[in-house]
Amino acid sequence: MGYLTAEDRKSFIVILAENERLQLRGDALAIPQTIKIVEGIQNQLFEQYATEHPRREQALSAWDYLTRIYKQDSLFAVHKVPQQAIEKEKQRIKAEDSLFLANIDKTSYLSWYLPVRKLVGSVSTIAQYRTDEIPATIKTFRELDYTDERLYKSGLLKETIESHFWLIENSGRSLESVYIEMSTSIDYIIESLIFDAEKFNKITDFLFKLLEKRSLYTASEYLALKVLNEASCTINNDLASQLESYRAMKIGKTAPDFEFNGDVFAPGYASATAPTKLTDINANYIVLVFGSSWCPSCPQELLQIAGLHQKWGKHDVEVVFVSLDENPEVFEKFVTPFPFISICDYQKWESPVVKSYHVFATPTIFLLDNKRKILLRPNSVQNLDSWVDWYLVKGNK
Repeated sequence: MGYLTAEDRKSFIVILAENERLQLRGDALAIPQTIKIVEGIQNQLFEQYATEHPRREQALSAWDYLTRIYKQDSLFAVHKVPQQAIEKEKQRIKAEDSLFLANIDKTSYLSWYLPVRKLVGSVSTIAQYRTDEIPATIKTFRELDYTDERLYKSGLLKETIESHFWLIENSGRSLESVYIEMSTSIDYIIESLIFDAEKFNKITDFLFKLLEKRSLYTASEYLALKVLNEASCTINNDLASQLESYRAMKIGKTAPDFEFNGDVFAPGYASATAPTKLTDINANYIVLVFGSSWCPSCPQELLQIAGLHQKWGKHDVEVVFVSLDENPEVFEKFVTPFPFISICDYQKWESPVVKSYHVFATPTIFLLDNKRKILLRPNSVQNLDSWVDWYLVKGNK
């Protein structure tokens, strides 16, 4: 797939098919309805399907709405003939769409692209209106060939993975069942990639970050352990460190204690009573943040934490910031506005504390209890504040 881009930066999607001459005629790429594909059979079919398929989907959604009325409303439920007619028309529309795809030359790129594009684009409608199709749709996602080079050149790879796991998450199952289904899908994907290291690393890295971003930690843990235990494929060093962090520092484990070496800023503490190690902190909960002044998102995240520090403190939550900065003057200037403990030993990634916590990126946040048990690995300050609201603020009312 490709884009034709005009001077106004508007683009027009085309298929860059091998041995196919492509010719377009029209006024402006910004107004697709003015463009006519005068030569290029795959592009002509693509244009036809892109025009007809949404109309079929719109009609199906309308028929689905009527189906629910005729099944659930007692005024209409007794009328079987209209129900049969509605079902017949739905089947006709689906058959028409399937026939279009079936008649495309099987050797063409389009015969692969359109069904995958249709699959990805269908998940929202299926989750909302055609829930009976959810199992078959998930099965189709699992059976895709994730080694197929076309998936990587089509622009559909990330959308395919996102749609696959979004549909599982929004399938109406219990959370436990959702994680079981996700584990099964992970098995299908990873096992199909074990002999292709480049694609294995690319998809694993993207999927892990996706699951973490959505706070689906049970699924990301399952993925991490599966990949780390997979001896058939080589994991690149960055990915291995990321996954090892999850295995070594997963929720429920006990985080290491450590000395506050280097420079320590401890606002609110007298010098004689300032903590010299993590276990000196007398609080029910500790938020441990690894970051730096040079990290693009750390300043904003830390300012958010500073704004929440007083609120969290009322619920016995203390914050410790471990900086990966290398310059004492930069570190002091950076942390002076913060109302929480900040430490730095100026060893950056080689810091014993950073290594003991398997930190591979900044910011990295841990929430610990007073026995250093890891309660949460929040992916944002908002995620952490929501935990405080739910378990501490609401719990104390």
